[in-house]
Amino acid sequence: MCRLNIRKVLRGLLVVVLLVWTVFPIYWMVSLSIRDDAELITSLSLFPKSFTDKHFIRLFRQNSFSIAISNSLQVTLISLFFSLIFGLSCSYVLARTRYKYKLRGPMLFWILLVRIIPPIAFALPLYIMMNRLGLMHTKIPVILAHILVNIPFIIWFMMGFFSGLPEEIEESAEIDGASDLQLFIRIVLPLVLPGITAVGILSFMTSWNEYIYGVIFVQSPSQFTIPLSLSTLNSEQELAQWGRIAAGGIISLVPVALFVVFAQNFLIQGLSSGAVKE
Repeated sequence: MCRLNIRKVLRGLLVVVLLVWTVFPIYWMVSLSIRDDAELITSLSLFPKSFTDKHFIRLFRQNSFSIAISNSLQVTLISLFFSLIFGLSCSYVLARTRYKYKLRGPMLFWILLVRIIPPIAFALPLYIMMNRLGLMHTKIPVILAHILVNIPFIIWFMMGFFSGLPEEIEESAEIDGASDLQLFIRIVLPLVLPGITAVGILSFMTSWNEYIYGVIFVQSPSQFTIPLSLSTLNSEQELAQWGRIAAGGIISLVPVALFVVFAQNFLIQGLSSGAVKE
């Protein structure tokens, strides 16, 4: 009985530690965003002694943060749309044995290789190609870079879902006269919707928070994404504006948080069932 109580106490302490470890950074960011400048440059207490919303107001009025939000949404949603189209179709073909071809093994190897290679390795080839095509002053290089990063992840993530589907369902649809495209869109995709939602959220978060390609390819402040816009607030030319940085961090959390809240059931189901085969 005593051992069970000790285990419960230890588990409770572990949960509390993990909860504090997870929630405290968010609390601290909120706390910094609502303190005035005078408090930020002095010794900080755990709880704010002042309250102000001027950091949020200045972020939009002086730093054009609304433009950064618009750019991030455009880059993230466009890259996610094309990544899902190509990633889902490729993973389905690679997962189904009825599509037989000799290059399946090498293709899987190259897809995995692209996934594990550091993203910076693709920066120079992409930069040279985009520069020669005259696309460096557009959002296209960043979008293509995000697609390059997300497609291999989507393929490997979704192959487990497609492999777990009974082929008899597809064979029945074929007997009823469904084409391959109709079979894929109307039969297969609805059955793996939890996986699509999960991989969509994870890919959205990857693109939303991506910084490296933005630094390399974005050449105009009017095309800054949220990570780039926030990085300019902490530079050698001026002191770090912690209030605005924290306010921008809070705002950048909102789309991802809303996405996860409304799709959390699909996310949990997708993350837990993709690797399980009956």
